[in-house]
Amino acid sequence: GTARSSSADTQRGVRTGWRIGAAAAAALRAGRAPVSQAAGESGGAEGGGGGTGSREAVERLVREHPVVVFMKGSPAQPLCGFSNAVVQILRLHGVEDYRAHDVLQDPDLRQGIKDYSNWPTIPQVYLNGEFVGGCDILLQMHQNGDLVEELKKLGIRSALLDAEKDQEKK
Repeated sequence: GTARSSSADTQRGVRTGWRIGAAAAAALRAGRAPVSQAAGESGGAEGGGGGTGSREAVERLVREHPVVVFMKGSPAQPLCGFSNAVVQILRLHGVEDYRAHDVLQDPDLRQGIKDYSNWPTIPQVYLNGEFVGGCDILLQMHQNGDLVEELKKLGIRSALLDAEKDQEKK
């Protein structure tokens, strides 16, 4: 992808990142890979529903897990900066258990997810089967605190809450 955000946005994101606290920073440095990665790596298309790009197939994928990401590459090896940013934001919040689908492995899925969401770019993030947005929207939600709240609705406690507590004790 090409960078769309201004350097001011980038600076804000970097400053936000520095405030995350030692525990989250250590997790980031350790480069923990997500526990579950999905269809893109297993290769095969699932049967039924008229192909991986069909509305039915995409609907199944977005609903298969509380957090689903359609990206270029895998969480362990993102193949574009925006996909990498989404992986890093989720990692900052301690979200390790999510489904990631590599659209580069499946052109039908790549087009199908764009049609499904009516959103022209990848990555795309879904929470509880609902389309949230791409990298820019996830970054905005991270910066304004909405992501912590949305994760809470899914029963996921953001690691940033614990990182903030650690900072307060010091």
